[in-house]
Amino acid sequence: MLTLLKDLRRLRRQLDLPAPDHARSLAVRHVDAGSCNGCEHELTLASGPHYDLARFGFAVVASPRHADVLLVTGTVTTRMHAPLLAAYNAMPEPRRVVAFGDCALGCGVLGLASELAGPVEDVLPVDLRVPGCPPTPAAIAAALVELVG
Repeated sequence: MLTLLKDLRRLRRQLDLPAPDHARSLAVRHVDAGSCNGCEHELTLASGPHYDLARFGFAVVASPRHADVLLVTGTVTTRMHAPLLAAYNAMPEPRRVVAFGDCALGCGVLGLASELAGPVEDVLPVDLRVPGCPPTPAAIAAALVELVG
């Protein structure tokens, strides 16, 4: 096993690839707070083989307890307000919130005002805003890589 690791490190140096840095990896929990699913389709494309967000250290996790980043799509509806807060509160510190798409940023056209809690930043502190309706996979990849630093 040790020889295999040495060979992998040598190969990475030869290919001029960065070694995996677990401090730069992020576990992402996605919450659809009331979107049209356009952002979800683009997020799926960004996770596919062309953009391959996993190579940057991103993994989508099923539980907020394992997440570093809460990625929220859609305008927050009144019915999703409490579940969104519960997901956020279940995350360990330090935690980040990404408002993903124009609806999450408050530019959405879906729903009646009485059924909406508003944009994500009215509910949670937002660390990164990704505009677009929907954002392109390239914009998604660039924004998440920027979040890692």
